[in-house]
Amino acid sequence: MFQLVGNSVQWHMIGHLQTNKVKKAVRIFNMIETIDSRRIAELVDRHCAAVGKIMPVLIEINSGKESNKTGVLPENVDELVREISDLSYLRIQGLMTMGPRFGNPEDARPYFKATKIAFDRLSKSGIANVEMRYLSMGMSNSYKVAIEKGANIVRIGTQLFGER
Repeated sequence: MFQLVGNSVQWHMIGHLQTNKVKKAVRIFNMIETIDSRRIAELVDRHCAAVGKIMPVLIEINSGKESNKTGVLPENVDELVREISDLSYLRIQGLMTMGPRFGNPEDARPYFKATKIAFDRLSKSGIANVEMRYLSMGMSNSYKVAIEKGANIVRIGTQLFGER
């Protein structure tokens, strides 16, 4: 896929970023939506420094507090943002959440609402190098609810490409 479209699109990393994949991710992606720890943020920063690249990032929130999902817990997001805001090659530009998967998209509403509240709070925080521009929430089954709750990035791969 990369060979077909190259730089004509903006590539976003949306899956869990493993430490051993950071170097490659920094070279490929235009944004990383899944920063969930200081350790990952520092690795991204270090690899970006090596290639002279400023990386826009979103902080991934585990809004459902699910043990099988990655992401910073909602109550710890402000702390993480403060901890990594001084990294020279990262620009924190928003939040991302997957939220729990439900058959009924309406069931995702409280998780999207909680993430939007955190987004608004951080928008007003005045933390240096933090510009809350993007709120990435919702997938093919819940994107309408996510947009109602303020999402301006949605992940609709199943709608576009069908089931895996």
